[in-house]
Amino acid sequence: MRYDNDILDDFAAARRPKAYPSVEVSTGLVVEDRSSGFCGDVVRWNHEAVTLRDRKQHLRHFTWKAGGFLLEGEPVTLVRPARQGSADTRRVTASGSVAADAGRPAQVAQASRIWVEGKHDAELLEHVWGDDLRELGIVVEPLHGADDLATAVAGFAPGSTRRLGVLLDHLVAGSKESRVAATVDHPAVLITGHPFVDVWAGIRPKAVGLAAWPDVPKGQPWKEGVCRALGVPFEGFWPRLRNQVSSYA
Repeated sequence: MRYDNDILDDFAAARRPKAYPSVEVSTGLVVEDRSSGFCGDVVRWNHEAVTLRDRKQHLRHFTWKAGGFLLEGEPVTLVRPARQGSADTRRVTASGSVAADAGRPAQVAQASRIWVEGKHDAELLEHVWGDDLRELGIVVEPLHGADDLATAVAGFAPGSTRRLGVLLDHLVAGSKESRVAATVDHPAVLITGHPFVDVWAGIRPKAVGLAAWPDVPKGQPWKEGVCRALGVPFEGFWPRLRNQVSSYA
């Protein structure tokens, strides 16, 4: 007796991963995530994920997966552009995303804001995430002190289309900053921070060839104390330190 189909061949075919057309990702490409139904245009990507922005300017990040997206209603596999040696002119930012084309029009500033405690905090965010923030039209502003944060937030008048993010130094349990953060409770405000006494310390010391930052006696200004311990002038040290940062890691 002969059979038209071999059962083992059928079983192997059933186990074989389904093939989907591959589409090279590009800024502005509109796709839909098949799992969540989130639909938007591609604003950036890195080796881990692609970021989509919907009509309400909401951002979501999705990992690369076979057949994970719909393009014009059809399942596709998004792939990163192939590198082309010296002909590849794409620029990867310090945040790991692909910078938008230089000729692309700038986004109009959104009503939402990010507040940081001081000038150096703002400069570090610009250095690492500046391209991403400009792509989204988000402005970073220094607070120049957060002691009266609740009053400043009330004056900003946050809402559903006017959200606020606040980045505080030394945001650890029991610190002055944690008590300041506790004075604000609003659904359109996100307060986060880092555990370091100063934003300088958030940069890995190996960026300037150190195993660790010097210990600064309590009560002394931390920045000046570090420079004194290293035997370097305070003026000009911050730009040198900031410019050694090449990623957010």
